[in-house]
Amino acid sequence: MTAEASLRKESRPVPAGRDLYVVLGALMLAMLLAALDQTIVSTALPTIVAELGGLNHLSWVVTAYLLAATASTPLWGKLGDQYGRKRLFQTSIVIFLIGSALCGLARDMTELIGFRALQGLGGGGLMVLVVAIVGDVVPPRERGRYQGLFGAVFGVSSVVGPLLGGWFVDNLTWRWVFYINLPIGVLALVVIAAVLHAPSERERHRIDYLGTLLIVGWAVALVLMTTWGGTTYAWTSPQVIGLGAAAVVLIAIWIVVERRAAEPVMPPRLFRSTTFTLGSAISFVVGFAMFGALTFLPLFLQVVNGVSPTLSGVHLLPMMAGMLVASIGSGQLISRTGHYKIFPVLGTPIIAVALWWCSGLDETTSATSTGVRLALLGFGLGLVMQVLVIAVQNAVSYEDLGAATSGVTFFRQIGGSFGVAVFGSIFSNRLAANTEDLVRRVTLPPGFDAQAVQGDPAVLNRFPPQVRAEFIHVYAQSIQTVFLWAVPVAAVGVVLTWFLREVPLRATSQTRDYGEGFGAAPTVRSSECEMERALSELMRKDPRARELYTRLGVLADVDLPAGGMWALCRIAREGSVPGTELAARAGVTVERGRPHVDRLVEAGLVRRRDGDLVITDAGRDVAGRLVAARRAGLARHLEGWAPEEHPELAALLSRLAVESLGDEGDADAVDPRSRRRP
Repeated sequence: MTAEASLRKESRPVPAGRDLYVVLGALMLAMLLAALDQTIVSTALPTIVAELGGLNHLSWVVTAYLLAATASTPLWGKLGDQYGRKRLFQTSIVIFLIGSALCGLARDMTELIGFRALQGLGGGGLMVLVVAIVGDVVPPRERGRYQGLFGAVFGVSSVVGPLLGGWFVDNLTWRWVFYINLPIGVLALVVIAAVLHAPSERERHRIDYLGTLLIVGWAVALVLMTTWGGTTYAWTSPQVIGLGAAAVVLIAIWIVVERRAAEPVMPPRLFRSTTFTLGSAISFVVGFAMFGALTFLPLFLQVVNGVSPTLSGVHLLPMMAGMLVASIGSGQLISRTGHYKIFPVLGTPIIAVALWWCSGLDETTSATSTGVRLALLGFGLGLVMQVLVIAVQNAVSYEDLGAATSGVTFFRQIGGSFGVAVFGSIFSNRLAANTEDLVRRVTLPPGFDAQAVQGDPAVLNRFPPQVRAEFIHVYAQSIQTVFLWAVPVAAVGVVLTWFLREVPLRATSQTRDYGEGFGAAPTVRSSECEMERALSELMRKDPRARELYTRLGVLADVDLPAGGMWALCRIAREGSVPGTELAARAGVTVERGRPHVDRLVEAGLVRRRDGDLVITDAGRDVAGRLVAARRAGLARHLEGWAPEEHPELAALLSRLAVESLGDEGDADAVDPRSRRRP
């Protein structure tokens, strides 16, 4: 698409002004709901188990949500492209709210686990469609800033989630952990229905339904195997062996299906990239450690240390703070230095050391000592999570950029599912063995059932103080074992990071997406969308943005002031625009903008007609030269991506060049006295 032809393309109608902020607010609420439900349950789990029973099923309350959200995101993304994002987004909200209501009404652990899976199905849609809709309603220059805000939502949810979960348990009931979603979700649903009218571009897909089902199949089989092995069934039992065999068969079928699929969920060719394979494996380890720790630390704090659910959330704050500081700090250092390998090389040993240190937590550990250990664990996680995405994006070709980005975060979520399941299995095994050993050593008063402790930690409150202290120590020992077994898993990550190959960072790889760095569910953005996000961020942070039109005028040999070039490009984009509307979009008065317009009219680039300003052929030619110069400047950010070999990437350059000139967001580049800010 030529620059001149691009100018004739009509702009899509999108919300503006107050409507835009209302839409963005509703989208942020929806994103917050989905992100919160990954962490808000953690501090409520001990109370949930105490009421519903089934401590050995505790891990599935988290795993069911993670698996459903992870597996469904590719479907939501492609269905949204094909059938329109607004309706799919509303559908995902409804599914999420139904799942939330049913979770709050659950009568036993089986119901709760099933309803959590339904909730995760809706949550996966919320996460992926929110990001896509932001791209529909926000101009390119502003997109990086607003997507950064949505990324920050994950940071907020990681801190607020455990606190909110504990507060609801202490002041209302654990069921409000789920009920709170209802009024917020309904508000988001109503606002989106009333205000969001921007049509998204439709794109036909050959959706890989079979590949998605196979992923769910082998993931569930493996998680069930690790959950039941050694607890419900012996490791050598037909049930456990059968699950393992089923997982192997399903993985083999999945590989065959993905090789033949027109649009596979995860193209097998990605695994030919050593960086992607290593990044995915390390990401799996990180998810394993992070979600496993988040699930069992509140249990330790509430049962062993005896703190309230709300305070257990407070005790988790050092971990979250460490993760946020390291994630943001590492991203900034990468942008400045261009080096990224050092961060996972340092981060994975820190994770391993922190897990080993956490394996020493017991009933005598002080709150300060616990906080330091958790802060160290969070710091190590923050050093690794976002960097893996950057490394993978920097190593793959353009065709695989979108799939590789979603792939590495996909494995983090799968790792989290396995981490919670394996930690749960280890905990249940050790608790049963330690309880049996304690019963042989301690004589319990008549009427006290030691086995009941394994299903409901609240039973401890009915034991005599001396016996209760013995059982609390048993709980501490069992959770210590969980963290001790996590150390060798982290050690595998340490070894893998040494094999990561560092190559010079492309400009687009230096842009940060904090949503990827805070443990978010996998994104499902196409390669084009990933590149558009990166270019938008680079445009927003261009230190020479105020001199944009001056530079373009020199490059395009256009002798006009900055305000004149802005007005010319804006009029060329729309063909015809009322003078008052043009001044409003520039953020200046009509009187201040009139000299610029008069000069365009005198030069024959624009003509006046019934109060409107209309572009002429000569004006379209000059605007086309400015767009071509802008496109050439943006193309320099794509060194290494070969836009000349990819038509959609070349078209993206042309579109962004058009949309970023005459944009309302660059009023400061036109008139520094404007009150509007980019």
